[in-house]
Amino acid sequence: MKKLSLLLITFMLVLAACGKTEEKSTTSSEDKTKEESYTVTHAMGETTITGEPKRIVVLTNEGVEAVLAMGITPVGAVEAFTGDTWYDHTADQLKDTKAVGTESEPSLEAIAALKPDLIIGNKMRQEKVYDQLSKIAPTVFAETLRGDWQENFKLYSKAINKEEVGQEKLDAYNNRIEELKTSLGDKTQQKVSMVRFMAGDVRIYHKDSFSGVILEQLGFARPADQDLPDFAEKGVTKERIPAMDGDILFYFTYETGDKEASKLEEEWINDPLFQNLEVAKAEKVFKVDDTIWNTAGGYLAAELMLDDLETYFK
Repeated sequence: MKKLSLLLITFMLVLAACGKTEEKSTTSSEDKTKEESYTVTHAMGETTITGEPKRIVVLTNEGVEAVLAMGITPVGAVEAFTGDTWYDHTADQLKDTKAVGTESEPSLEAIAALKPDLIIGNKMRQEKVYDQLSKIAPTVFAETLRGDWQENFKLYSKAINKEEVGQEKLDAYNNRIEELKTSLGDKTQQKVSMVRFMAGDVRIYHKDSFSGVILEQLGFARPADQDLPDFAEKGVTKERIPAMDGDILFYFTYETGDKEASKLEEEWINDPLFQNLEVAKAEKVFKVDDTIWNTAGGYLAAELMLDDLETYFK
């Protein structure tokens, strides 16, 4: 009996030891996973990020839309260009996010206070403060802000270590583009004109603008003066109003609260030269949301612009 008892005790001790060894091994494996790092090549070089970013600060509005689309709520983000903290279409998702200044003047103090583990920005906007941002947290910059937001989206998906999710979102969006293109059929042969009113400036938008890229993806024709591979014609004078003509015209007004842009819009839309355009006489001039068609510039705005186009061309 004594021998049997000793054998049982020894067996139990061996089992216990094995359990501890297995537990230690599992814990070690978990720690190793947490410490895994990856390197992202971006506009300012290379940045190595350790673990999965949890506290992300985003310094462009289109970048904010990208991370939101991929299921991430940033702890900090730059404010909207409209004078409000957030755009209407992202306000609910950003209710727990802290504002950290504007794209052109992000607050380093506010960013540091959030203790981020990743900062996403843009060389075109924040190149001068990149080194300071990098001292706060690993920082990834896109090159520029123009029409092709999908390139930046891919970079952001790498930065937050969600490339698969990012690709799924882009595939879903581009599938919708193809479906809409098919349903539009011959309607895409209409020449689409785009005009923007700002305080002290009128612009005619070309193909390398946010909305211009979307129209091109859908296969829409553009008036000859707008069928150009750059961003926009700025500082337009009334002598250039004939260049605004088309089969359908969408215009958007960037208003910051002083009503100056709206006054300019009213003046131009009611000008005899504008009213003499074929598109105006055909009553095919429509005002659309500046935030959606131009200013926000990201994934969520692109989806909403497609909604608008479905409405106007149904």
